[in-house]
Amino acid sequence: MTVSISRAGPADLDALAALFDAYRQFYGQPADLARAREWLRSRLRLGESVALLARRDGQPAGFVQLYPMFSSVRTARTWILNDLFVDPAARRQGVARALLEAAAGFARSDGAAGIALETAQDNAAARALYRAAGWREDATQWYSLDFAAGVH
Repeated sequence: MTVSISRAGPADLDALAALFDAYRQFYGQPADLARAREWLRSRLRLGESVALLARRDGQPAGFVQLYPMFSSVRTARTWILNDLFVDPAARRQGVARALLEAAAGFARSDGAAGIALETAQDNAAARALYRAAGWREDATQWYSLDFAAGVH
């Protein structure tokens, strides 16, 4: 089975939106294909994100979405790997690993200093994948301020 990865463009929006909607549902959000499509369309059109689409034997199988970030200390662009999703039917077939490699290749070719991501500590499968792909896990403490949760 052949996995190909390409940067998503306007012609890929419907396939990407279906995967993105499934990704959001995986994280407990209600199905809303129109919302997923509009979010992606806006991000891609405005250059606010880069999405890489995986196809396995020509069929959409997964995606990764990267958002730009900048490091003042390093005076360099970095990327946040914010979203990674593989269709359940395509899992354990190298799609996620191919997406990670493609994301790293994209960031390198962009001249970025690196890529960052975070995942839940109890997401053992994802953590094992990242380590196997050469990602370094560290003990950085992340803090968040969630305005929707009513925190001031």
